[in-house]
Amino acid sequence: MVSRCQVKVEVLYFAKSAEITGIRSETISVPQEIKALQLWNEIETRHPGLADVRNQVIFAVRQEYVELGDQLLLLQSGDEIAIIPPISGGKDMNEVEEKPKDIIKFTSEKLSVDEATQLVTSPPCGAISLFVGTTRNNFEGKKVISLEYEAYLPMAENEVRKICSDLRQKWPVKHIAVFHRLGLVPVSEASVIIAVSSPHRAASLQAVSYAIDTLKAKVPIWKKEMYEESSSSWKRNKECFWATSD
Repeated sequence: MVSRCQVKVEVLYFAKSAEITGIRSETISVPQEIKALQLWNEIETRHPGLADVRNQVIFAVRQEYVELGDQLLLLQSGDEIAIIPPISGGKDMNEVEEKPKDIIKFTSEKLSVDEATQLVTSPPCGAISLFVGTTRNNFEGKKVISLEYEAYLPMAENEVRKICSDLRQKWPVKHIAVFHRLGLVPVSEASVIIAVSSPHRAASLQAVSYAIDTLKAKVPIWKKEMYEESSSSWKRNKECFWATSD
C-alpha cells in the first residue's frame, strides 16, 4: 500500500525544462512513497508544457539517475528532484541528417575566409578548422611583391576531390571547402583557404593539416615568386612527391 504521508521536496529545472517552466526550482508536497512516473505526472500537472519533453528527460533523485517508470521512490523532506534533459555534447538522434558537401573553387578573384567559413558551417558541428595560406613579403633575403599561380585545372580539381574523399575516409568530417587563387596574388592576400567542419575539433584540425600537406604534394599547381628587383622564380614544394632533391 502506497504511503499517504506527504513530504516537501525541491524540484530543480535545467536547460530546456527551465525554459518551459520559467523557474529554476520550486518546493512541492508529494507522497513519501511514490512511483517515478507518478511523480512526473504531479510535476507535469503543475507545468503542462513539460509534456513536450517527457520522453527526453530522466530524474536525478539525491543525485542518482532514475528513469520515469514504475520504480518506487522513498522520499524524505528536503530531497532534491532534478529534471535532467539530454546532456550537451551527445548526439541528437532526432536531428535531420545534412548531406556532406565538398566545395572546390579555383579563381582569379580575391578569396574570402568568411565565405569559406559560412559554406562549411553546420548546426550539428561544434568545430570549424581553417588553413589560410597568404603571400609573404620575403624569401631568402629577397623582397617578394607578389606570387603568380597557374594550374592544370581539370586535373587539379580532380586531385582535390580525391583529397576530400581521403579526409572522409580518415575522419568524421561534415563539410569541406578548398579555395585556391590563380594568377597574381599580392602580399598578405590569401592564395589558398581550406575549411573543414566536424562535430568535434580533433577531426577538423587533423583533416585541415592533412589536406594542405597533400595539396602541396599532389595537386598540379605552380607558383612563381615575383621579386622587387624585377626577377622571378618558379618555386618547388618540398612536399612534391615526384621531385628529386637537388
